[in-house]
Amino acid sequence: MTTPPPIAALLDARWFGVAARALLTLPFSTSGIAKLFDLPGALGEAAHFGLQPAMLTVAATILVQIGGSALLIAGRAAWLGAGALGVFTALATLIAHPYWTLADPVARFHERNTFLEHVGLIGGLMLGAILAQRREAR
Repeated sequence: MTTPPPIAALLDARWFGVAARALLTLPFSTSGIAKLFDLPGALGEAAHFGLQPAMLTVAATILVQIGGSALLIAGRAAWLGAGALGVFTALATLIAHPYWTLADPVARFHERNTFLEHVGLIGGLMLGAILAQRREAR
């Protein structure tokens, strides 16, 4: 099936790609900014998950979340931004959502859904990098 011309024009529009990448990275950029402006909360979160040294963990997290988002949104070294966010998401998901360890079926169900949503987000980041690369190759 051929894409209708107005839809094809929208999908080819530079602003539409930027908006899509901004929406894809919204959870990361807003989290990084929130951590930057609430360091005690960010340090508490790192400590809660046993991540030490907490300050180094928080600094790296902020850098990856804000820096990776900026690279992907800008379409400059999008592969690096998406890759950093994808690796970060994989690690964070394994640490924060180990649904397989939960005995309560309701809690396990919710954590599994969250886990899989994060895996889907990694897939979205992969697509963001692929599409940015294709646009750059044009």
